[in-house]
Amino acid sequence: MDHADLFTETASFTIKRRNCLNPDGELLTKRDVQPDMQRWIDIYKGMLLTRLFEHKAVNLQRTGRLGIFATAFAQEAITVTLGHTMAKEDLLCPYYRDTGALLQRGVAMEELLLFWGGDERGSLFQSGHGDFPIATMVASHCLHAAGVAKAFQLRRHKGAVIASCGDGATSRGDFYEALNLAGVWRLPLVFVINNNQWAISVPLPQQTAARTLAQKALAAEVSCEQVDGNDCMAIYYAIREALDKARNNGGPTVIEALTYRVGEHSTADAPEYYRNEEQQQAARQALALDPVRRLSRYLRSQQKWNDLLENEWLKTCRATIEKAVTGYLRSPADKPESIFHYNYACWPEVLSAQMAELNDDD
Repeated sequence: MDHADLFTETASFTIKRRNCLNPDGELLTKRDVQPDMQRWIDIYKGMLLTRLFEHKAVNLQRTGRLGIFATAFAQEAITVTLGHTMAKEDLLCPYYRDTGALLQRGVAMEELLLFWGGDERGSLFQSGHGDFPIATMVASHCLHAAGVAKAFQLRRHKGAVIASCGDGATSRGDFYEALNLAGVWRLPLVFVINNNQWAISVPLPQQTAARTLAQKALAAEVSCEQVDGNDCMAIYYAIREALDKARNNGGPTVIEALTYRVGEHSTADAPEYYRNEEQQQAARQALALDPVRRLSRYLRSQQKWNDLLENEWLKTCRATIEKAVTGYLRSPADKPESIFHYNYACWPEVLSAQMAELNDDD
């Protein structure tokens, strides 16, 4: 008996990948690419600012003036473009590699330095967008994002929510639960996955057998696509379309931005201890795909950028960063009792005795 006769196809899928610029900064297609040069200039300037700021933050950590820091080196296209594309009425639930997005959203550098210096006052963003604090717990903020998106839906708010996360987050239950809720409730929620192919020391093939991370959305009946994570244009159009769809009751989207983590996971990491020579070589080769260099080549080919403009902008960036660092280093230390703050909406009585003990000079 031919068992094939017993089966019919119930579902099939294709994952599409979006590209606009090749590694040499050349347009792959002019279709759907708007001649809005100021947009690409702004994103490029944002990537330069983010790279310089993160380099300074790493130096502060190495000299004992910052607790820890996680950079987005050679991954700036994802986080900066994400923040640039969002509207004021949207809300971001960021993770620890989203410095570029937060800067684009108006969060102050000094606030970010306070946060990474261990001061929770750095999470009280004054930008006015209502964006959530940086999530250091992997994937937990995906559920927070689903909750906010449900609130937006109930209140008929015209904005959308973005939950940004790394590839490791997609292997956790929090991500799947949030994705399931987004699909069932058709939430105005966009998941942006920075697939840099490393979850700290765990390479992608050891955390999932899925050929793409985008396809994880299919089980929840959520739209999905993969984009070149080093291509600002591809990222911009993917996120813009997903946000427009979410704001117009079109439901959620998952966007997987494929890139590579060329350096360490954070300043507490040493990848040379767990990457073999082949993996180290892959990291070196990934530098050739650097999104900053790629967009620079495009802008220069269009006569919209040059060395003079670059040097002027770098000078402005360095002055801005130094001012923020000075403010951070001069900030008075928070009071010891602040360790009790930011944890409970309603104060539990058990903490009163502990607070009193802390303040007991005897």
